[in-house]
Amino acid sequence: MAKTALIQRELKREKLVAQYATKLADLKAIAADGKKSDEERAAARVAIQKIPRNANPTRQRNRCEMTGRPRGTFRQFGLARAKIRELAFAGDIPGITKASW
Repeated sequence: MAKTALIQRELKREKLVAQYATKLADLKAIAADGKKSDEERAAARVAIQKIPRNANPTRQRNRCEMTGRPRGTFRQFGLARAKIRELAFAGDIPGITKASW
């Protein structure tokens, strides 16, 4: 089980990403638009730099929904590999069976 502080930090990052998503997209569009003047584009880049770092989606970490484990997490299930194995063997995940050949 991950520390609750680390899980809370990730939740805080999710909120910041959602809060600044539209503003960041607008500023990136202005900075990339070749039709805008150089001053406007430079101002947009400065404004992007002033947005909090944790508002960037690349700083988010995929974590297991049950345990909070940051590594070995499958996107399809949102669970860590160990939890997938436990639940699959118990038959709690539909369509997943133990491989045998």
